[in-house]
Order: sequence, then structure tokens, then C-alpha cells
Amino acid sequence: MVKYSGYLVHPFLLFIIWLSSFQDVAAHYKANEHTSKSTTAELANPPGIGVSGPIQVSPSVIPKYTSPALPWTPPMYPTFPDTYEPKLTGKCTADFQAISTLIDTAASDCSQPFAALVGNVICCPQFVSLLHIFQGQHDVKSDKLVLPDSVATDCFSDIVSILVSKRANMTIPELCSVTSSNLTGGSCPVQDVTTFEKVVNSSKLLDACRTVDPLKECCRPVCQGAIMEASLIISGHQTMVGGDKIPLGGSNNVNALNDCKNVVFSYIARKLEADKANTAFRILSSCKVNKACPLEFKEPTEVIKACRNVAAPSPSCCSSLNAYIDRIQNQMLITNKQAIVCATVIGSMLRKGGVMTNIYELCDVDLKDFSVQAYGMQQGCLLRSYPADLIFDNTTGYSFTCDLTDNIAAPWPSSSSMSSLSLCAPEMSLPALPTSQTLRNHGFRGGGGAVGALRLIIILVFMLYDVVRH
Repeated sequence: MVKYSGYLVHPFLLFIIWLSSFQDVAAHYKANEHTSKSTTAELANPPGIGVSGPIQVSPSVIPKYTSPALPWTPPMYPTFPDTYEPKLTGKCTADFQAISTLIDTAASDCSQPFAALVGNVICCPQFVSLLHIFQGQHDVKSDKLVLPDSVATDCFSDIVSILVSKRANMTIPELCSVTSSNLTGGSCPVQDVTTFEKVVNSSKLLDACRTVDPLKECCRPVCQGAIMEASLIISGHQTMVGGDKIPLGGSNNVNALNDCKNVVFSYIARKLEADKANTAFRILSSCKVNKACPLEFKEPTEVIKACRNVAAPSPSCCSSLNAYIDRIQNQMLITNKQAIVCATVIGSMLRKGGVMTNIYELCDVDLKDFSVQAYGMQQGCLLRSYPADLIFDNTTGYSFTCDLTDNIAAPWPSSSSMSSLSLCAPEMSLPALPTSQTLRNHGFRGGGGAVGALRLIIILVFMLYDVVRH
């Protein structure tokens, strides 16, 4: 996990000066804030919809000055690398133009300034999907579903070179833990279309993955189940073909199963249109990444010591908790569902250490507190749990959507066991907003709202850029 430090050195005082030019805009936002009380049921929206609506984080919202105010003024826009013609190996005969749209999407999703911060949610899922589709369509005239080792090395190098030439980060393979071996069959005993279709019910597989429902797939798997069934069959299990038992090899270990999953993905990519396959693969990736907290954190010993016996708001407890969260929240942008998991994991560790009181509520800890923050504004950006892309525009630069920027309370676990957490339970769509801010007047982390969201838009882009520079 890549950690970032030192980004607070950036002269954020300048942002306060910039904010003064937004009084009219901020007043407009404030005038449109909700004035009526909403019920808990009304505010408990499913992930991806957002409570106050998504906001676009883009350099375009930053004011443009006709001349620099001071010599130390930072650039109005981050400096993005120029595009150029890539230098290829000349040994990979694949038609890259056939998947140029997916290549452009991957290059944008893995853009040099933001790749590490959105790698877990946006960059790596699209990069891996691109590799699956390339593997399946690299040579449709051949019966092979995989690439030979030597060819895979050259083609993988060319793919990365093309992405980098389109502003992508050159460290994508390391960031996503992917190598050229992902394009080969590895230890999977089935690596060609003919054998695959003899032993796998390919019609059933393609029907299951042709249209993947993003609302249902993660909790009631259809495509995932079909892929696992096909992978188990070709990884070494015997199967019946025309009444005869056909042995498919003796290796049935985890590596063979993972290699065979890649072969199954390759087959799906060959048979489906590229955009349909990409959509399916991205949804499956979202199901996977939203099940776990990607942040790294240590045992909350100091928090347990300060909060073990509290039953009411305690400055020392909240200070310790906030300091602990501050240390982990600057690692990357995470989704709203990942934030639920992160909050539950840490809460379970606290309960195991003897903290029985819901200190998230006492200390006003929200889901947004677990993702990257805009310094001094107590506003975080949670990404949507559904697949999303970074968007690049030559005029406005890169933009992405923040979701759930209001004060959605972090869930306190009911026990010290993580087994009690289920993002598929009907009541676990997302925690609801408090029905009144007066219920949370003991908080220590500050408020949110539309003005805070506006400040986030202004500040977050430069803060992110400053983080990745260091």
C-alpha cells in the first residue's frame, strides 16, 4: 500500500484567499440547502445515488486570473504530461486499434497525477479488464485463448507503453500487481477454444455474463458463479463429454484455479463485444473491491486506552480517535461501501479492546472521514461503489465524481466479530443521515453541507496533485 506524507506543506493559506472570491457562489449553495426535516427512511438511499447528489471534482471550477497574484502562486492547473507516439517492440502483432476505446479509457483511469489515489477502485479494475479483453481478442484467427510467454512479454510491454504515451502512470503494473504472465495460460490445462467448448457449457457461461446486473450481481452472483464453475471444470476436475469421462489434468491448486479464471475471462472477451465484456468485468471487480477495506492501519492501542471507559463525549477520547483516523485517511480515495467496511473493521478492533460505547457517534465520525480529506475543511470524497471512470477534457483537465459528501454517520459494529457485517443485508444499503444535526451536537470533527462541498471541489484537486507529486 502506497502511503503519502508531507502534503500538508502545501501553502493552503492561498486557498483561503481564493475562497473569498466565491462568496456569491457559496451563498447560492447555502440558499439551496434543505430547510425541512427529512425522515431517516427518506435519507437512506442505496449506494451510488448520493444523498445530496454527486459533485464533480475538476480543475475547471477554480477561478482564472488574468495575471499571477504573487510569484509564489502555484499553477492554476496541475501539469499533465503530453501525449506522444509510443515506441513499441515490433514483436506484438495484435491489432491495438481494435480496442483503442478501451485503451483510451484505461489511460484516463490510470492518469499519471491520480493513478495511485484511485488505483484500487478505478485504475486497476479497468487495466485488468483491458488485459482480459486483449488476451481474448489478440488473434481471433487462432484457436488459442492465451499468449505464449515470449509474445506475452512483448505485448504487455507494448500495452503499457501505449498507455503511458496517453498520460497514464508508468507504474501501473506494480500498482495493480499485474505482469505479462496474466496474458498466458499459466498452469491451466485448457488453453484453446476447441477444448474449452468441449468441457464447458459455453452457452450457459455467456448467457450469465452477457448482461451483468450491477445491483444484484454482488449479492446474488450469476456471472461470478458461472465463471467459477467453468474455472473449476478446466482447472483439473473430470467432466463428462458425450458419456466419456475426460481428465483435464491433475493440478487443482489455487494457482491453477486463478490461471483458469483468466482463461475463462479470455473466452468471454472473445465471444462478447468488447464494451459488453468490459462492463461485465468492471462490475465483477467492483463486487470484489467493495468487500474489503483497502487501507492499512495498526492496532488502535492509544484509542482503546483513551476511550475504554467513556460513556459521554470526551475530548481526550475524541482527540485520540481523530488522530488515529487522520493517519489512515490520507492513503487513497475509497468508495462509500469500502468506508463502511473500514469503519466496521476499526470499530470491531476497538470493541475487542474493550471500547463498548459507540465513540463514532460521540466523536461525530462520518464515512467521509475514512477517505482523502480537503485539509482544514473536514470534507472527504467518497467514490461511488459502482464502476466509474476518470474523465479527461483538454480544457478542464481530469474530473471524477464524489458521492455522499454529507455527514453520513459511520456505523458502529454490534460486536467485535467482522462476521456480523453484511453489505447485502436489506438494511445495509447505507447508514442514514441523522434526522437532525442537533442529535450530533457533541461532535468534534466539524460540520459538512454545501459550502463544505464547494470548498472540497476547490481544494481537493490541488491537494491530490500535491500528494502525488511527493
